[in-house]
Amino acid sequence: MVLPAYIDESTGEITDGEAWVGIATTTLGADAATVTFTSTNDGQVGDWSQYMDLVLVTYSRGETVGLTDGNKVRFNNDTTGANYQAQRLDADGSGAYAGTYDTSGVWISAPGTSAGANEFGASVQHIFDINSGKYKSVVGSEAQDSNGDGTVAIRATTWRSVAAITEIDIVAGTGDLLAGSMFSLFGVLPRMVA
Repeated sequence: MVLPAYIDESTGEITDGEAWVGIATTTLGADAATVTFTSTNDGQVGDWSQYMDLVLVTYSRGETVGLTDGNKVRFNNDTTGANYQAQRLDADGSGAYAGTYDTSGVWISAPGTSAGANEFGASVQHIFDINSGKYKSVVGSEAQDSNGDGTVAIRATTWRSVAAITEIDIVAGTGDLLAGSMFSLFGVLPRMVA
C-alpha cells in the first residue's frame, strides 16, 4: 500500500506540520444543482476514515431570484428535515435575528441573482467527529454582500445520525449553484503530540 504524501514512508510519521489536509476543491465552470464530495475509502488522502473532523470552505452564489439563496449541505444523501436541528444568529446591519429550526441540511446563505454579478458569499463549516458513533455537530460562519445589503451569520447544526459521514452534497436552494462558485474540503487529522 502506498502511504499518503503527508506520511513519511520510512518512519510512518506524519510529516505535515499542520492538522489540516487538503482533500479536494471544486470550482464550477458551469452552473450545477449539486456538488458532491465522497470518501475514497482507499487509505489515501481522500479516505475520510482517518480524519477526526472535516472543514468545508465555500465561496458561492445561487440562482434564486432575490438577494439571498439558501444552499444546503447534506450528509450521506439524508434530506430528512427533522434530522438537522439548527440554531442561528444573523445580522444585516439593520437588525439581528436569533432562532432555532429544523431544516433539510446545514444552511449556507449565498447571494442570489438580484445581487451584483460578481458578488459571492463565503462560509466555513467545521464538521466535528465525523467517524464517531454519536450525532454530528457542525459550526459554521458566513458572510455575504448583496448590493450593500450584506449579512453575517453563525450557525450550529446537529445532524441526528450516528453513521460515519462518507458523502457531502452541497445543494442549491433554488435552481443551480452558479459558475465561479468554489468548494474546498479539508480533513483534520488527530494530533499525536508527546
